[in-house]
Amino acid sequence: MTRFAALLLAALACVLLPQAALAQVLLSFQSFNGSMFAGRYPHTFIVLRGALDETGQKIDENYGYTARHVSLDVLSKDVPAMIYVEKPKYIESTNRHFTVPISDAQYRAIRAEVNLWRNEPYNLDKHNCVHFVARIAEIVGIRADVPANLVRKPKAWLNYVGHNNPWLNGKIFD
Repeated sequence: MTRFAALLLAALACVLLPQAALAQVLLSFQSFNGSMFAGRYPHTFIVLRGALDETGQKIDENYGYTARHVSLDVLSKDVPAMIYVEKPKYIESTNRHFTVPISDAQYRAIRAEVNLWRNEPYNLDKHNCVHFVARIAEIVGIRADVPANLVRKPKAWLNYVGHNNPWLNGKIFD
């Protein structure tokens, strides 16, 4: 009978005692093709969704990096930039290339990196949305170099990253 009592107590403990959270944050890498009709240029950004393991805090965030104002200056010199948060409706209309689970520590590192970019100047060829997303990819262990011929092609660049990291099982977009 003592064996039965021990099994019963163990079963009750599993049910009644607080369990470790089974939470997880997923990091998605997105691109937008650009549209003259929508007034948007080709773009890449990240989406974070899920919950933190440590606290269970719900996460539903996205971050992109862009010039603060569109002008001809963007083509020739550094201009003021900003971190841009997309509207949910817009996110659903973009290309999700790949998604990876991240740890709470990686989430915090990404948030810190986002804050570093807030006051950085935008440069179309040296410091744009592709470079921003490449840095986020590196934080989570994704090889994400930026070849010169892809620096202005966010969708093609994410296709390239997916190809160079086959473990991502990335979706290729035409």
